[in-house]
Amino acid sequence: MRNPFKRIGNRRTTPGGEPYGYAGSSRSILGPNKLKILAGIVTFIVIIIVMSESVAIVEAGHRGVVLYVGAVENRVLGEGIHYIIPFAEQVIQLEVRTLKFEADASAASNDLQEVATVIALNYHIDPNKANLVYQQLGADYADRIIAPTIQESVKASVAKFDAEELITQRETAKGVIAQAIRNTLSARDITVETIFITDFKFSEAFSSQVELKVVAFQKYLTEQNNLKAVKVVANQTVVQAQAQARANVARASGEGQAIKIITEQLKQSPQYLQWQAINRWNGQMPYALGSGRFPFFQLPLQRQQVQNQTRQ
Repeated sequence: MRNPFKRIGNRRTTPGGEPYGYAGSSRSILGPNKLKILAGIVTFIVIIIVMSESVAIVEAGHRGVVLYVGAVENRVLGEGIHYIIPFAEQVIQLEVRTLKFEADASAASNDLQEVATVIALNYHIDPNKANLVYQQLGADYADRIIAPTIQESVKASVAKFDAEELITQRETAKGVIAQAIRNTLSARDITVETIFITDFKFSEAFSSQVELKVVAFQKYLTEQNNLKAVKVVANQTVVQAQAQARANVARASGEGQAIKIITEQLKQSPQYLQWQAINRWNGQMPYALGSGRFPFFQLPLQRQQVQNQTRQ
C-alpha cells in the first residue's frame, strides 16, 4: 500500500498525489475577498437601517409627535414623509380624526335619588397641540381624562336638580352636563363635537311613584277640563237667559208703546180697532157668532128676517 504521507523530495503529498499544503494556500487567497463581500453587505445593511431611521411617515388623519432622546419637541409633524435625526429622534403618531367615547355614569340627585345614564360623545384632539396632549396625558388620554371627566360632570350637574326636575326639565339638565364636559375637555386641548345623553334611569320605587303621580295629575286635569266645560255651559245658559230677559223687556216695552199709540188713536177715532181687525182678518168666517152679529161689520139681512124683526 502506498503511504499517503510519503514525501516527494522534501514535500509531503496528499492521498490524491497533490503536494500537502496546496489547499491551505487556496484558502489564504480567497479569505480577503470573502471579508470584503461581508463588509460590503454589512455596510449596505447599516445604510438601509440609517435611511429607514431617518425617514418618518405620518399617516392620514394623524399628527406626528417628535421625541428627541425621549423629550417631546415643540413641533408637530403633519401627514406625509418627514426626515428626522436617526436614532436620536422618534415620531409618535396620534389620531386627530373624530373619535367616539361612551361611558356609563351614575349620580345622586338633589333629593338623593339614584340616577343612571349613558354618555356618548364625538371628539378630536387639537391637531396643532398634539405634542402637548401626548406630553401631558400620553397616548391613552381618553382613559386618563375623558372617562373621569364624564363621571365628575354628571355627578356635579345632576346634583343641581331634583329627580322630578330631571324628568320635567330633561333638556336643561342635559345641556348643563354637556357644557360641563366641554369646558373641562377644552382646557386639555380636546374638542368635543357632539354629546349624546340617553334618558335618565331611576330606581323602580321612584319610577312607580312618578307613574302614580302622573296618573293622578292626569285625572286632575281631566276633572278640571270637565269643570270648565260645565262652567262654559252654565255661562251659556246665563247668557241665554239674560238675552231672553232683555228680549222680553224689549218686547214688553214695544207692546206698551203700541197700547199707548192705540189708546191715543181710539180717543181720536173709535173705529180704529175695527179698522185694524179688518186689516188683520185672514178671510175665514168664524164657526159661531155671538148675538147674531158679524164681528167686523153688519151683513145685510134677508127679507124674511127683516119682516120677523119688524113684527117683533
